[in-house]
Amino acid sequence: MAHPISAFQAAYISIEVLIALVSVPGNILVIWAVKMNQALRDATFCFIVSLAVADVAVGALVIPLAIIINIGPQTEFYSCLMVACPVLILTESSILALLAIAVDRYLRVKIPVRYKSVVTPRRAAVAIACCWIVSLLVGLTPMFGWNNLSKMRRTQEPNASQEFIITCQFETVISMEYMVYFNFFVWVLPPLLLMLLIYLEVFNLIRKQLNKKVSSSSNDPQKYYGKELKIAKSLALVLFLFALSWLPLHVLNCITLFCPSCETPHILTYIAIFLTHGNSAMNPIVYAFRIKKFRTAFLQIWNQYFCCKTAKNATGSTTTAEPAN
Repeated sequence: MAHPISAFQAAYISIEVLIALVSVPGNILVIWAVKMNQALRDATFCFIVSLAVADVAVGALVIPLAIIINIGPQTEFYSCLMVACPVLILTESSILALLAIAVDRYLRVKIPVRYKSVVTPRRAAVAIACCWIVSLLVGLTPMFGWNNLSKMRRTQEPNASQEFIITCQFETVISMEYMVYFNFFVWVLPPLLLMLLIYLEVFNLIRKQLNKKVSSSSNDPQKYYGKELKIAKSLALVLFLFALSWLPLHVLNCITLFCPSCETPHILTYIAIFLTHGNSAMNPIVYAFRIKKFRTAFLQIWNQYFCCKTAKNATGSTTTAEPAN
């Protein structure tokens, strides 16, 4: 039987629900904007949609599961493991989507003439599918055996029942060796460092092109690279916020593994968790303030489906009421 929810847990649940209520509509709006706006149909925005899908799933799936884990229900080991794995899948999906975006921006400034023939919609779709397949394999690795079941069985009484019932907590079922050596050192840190190098090269290439003297024409390269610089800065900000949100939790995992005697304050763990979940709500805000195409699409959706619709309904109601006078 689960313990009664404490005041601290109630505060935790309230904050998580608030994050979900911002994250889900915001990222649905991103997907909606790409769907309805022809100007947002290139490969970069397809990868952004993949990232938004992962962020919607964080708000709609991971946060409710995190609340369940925080309450700590009594459940079978593999049931708890299934609750813990989605966050691993979606984190990896977000990282690979960010990597795909970085590679795409690099190709846009490295081979601008051949870009459209190299990065076709079909290839972009294949890349997105590969990202999700890899994410599933990485995130479900604990289900294939790299978990704490054998460690817990060694502490189980010999005459205990075959069904293994535990208090469901993330660190109870997920191995810290998996989280640090495999998840962080292989699938989080190297992609982040690679993306840092890619964006540095993107900015370097753009700077070189902008420093060139070009003749004024309708297809001015400076105009092209100036636009690329603005978008690259915005997407680099998305990457920076992702790293800022996720690295603290991974650092805490490293401390837990390499310094078992070290006591990590619970409040730090909760702040790190809030950062990781809150990151899913940040991207739509960045797009709205930094990328003009998204801002235009968001305003179009607002005017077409919400603002004007409400005004029309109000007008219609007034018109209907007039004959009664």
